[in-house]
Amino acid sequence: MKVVLFCGGYGMRMRGGAEDPVPKPMQLVGPRPLIWHVMRYYAHYGHKDFVLCLGYGANHIKNFFLTYQESVSNDFVIRDGKVELLASDISDWTITFVDTGLESAIGERLRRVREHLAGERYFLANYADVLTDAPLDEMIDKCVAADAAASMMIVPPQSSFHCVDVNSAGGVERITPVSRLPIWENGGYFVLGQEIFDLLPPGGDLVEDVCGALAAQGRLIGYQHLGFWKPADTFKERAELDAAYHSGRRPWMVWERDGAPC
Repeated sequence: MKVVLFCGGYGMRMRGGAEDPVPKPMQLVGPRPLIWHVMRYYAHYGHKDFVLCLGYGANHIKNFFLTYQESVSNDFVIRDGKVELLASDISDWTITFVDTGLESAIGERLRRVREHLAGERYFLANYADVLTDAPLDEMIDKCVAADAAASMMIVPPQSSFHCVDVNSAGGVERITPVSRLPIWENGGYFVLGQEIFDLLPPGGDLVEDVCGALAAQGRLIGYQHLGFWKPADTFKERAELDAAYHSGRRPWMVWERDGAPC
């Protein structure tokens, strides 16, 4: 399946200042940017045909791949002045770079790459800033088996805040961590069928316009994931992922389970 990555937003909560041009997917986790980790995850499951929805900071993403250095994450031998790679990250990947506008909403970015998804009954989509160890093949299989129009991964709330129940007199009756509430939130990993384009208006939103309508029709699957899932919306979250990488705690790097280089 083709993989659509939304990587054109401004990422205001991640930016170091008004003049900082580096887009969020290019923030580093270890020696590689977030988008590389997301793409390696999909490639591990055999999905290596990517469509990048570009916008803000597009040149950073283009240049990263145009000048890609395999030696950063692969072993190699220098012999007679030539570099011989012992493994490769992206040699069998296909990456389509599409300018989808600086101000476009995610739904509009998806509309603008529709022509690159022709012939795909289902395709995959992701925000390019969330890492997980979810079994992607299982999520896809459940969506296809149910003949659903789409599937979205859902995860328990990640907030560290507490909900407080009070009575009419102001007395606190119960304090509950948000993470223990019987609710789920959008995890940012999607399996989408072609019919979603029929529900996506110009300038529309993927979740509110499409997923909301499909849910009302009973055509949307929610894949519940209780394992590792972590966004990188803020500097703090990105720093936590980077620290985890350097400590060797890398559950999102599912390709390492097979002994592949990191």
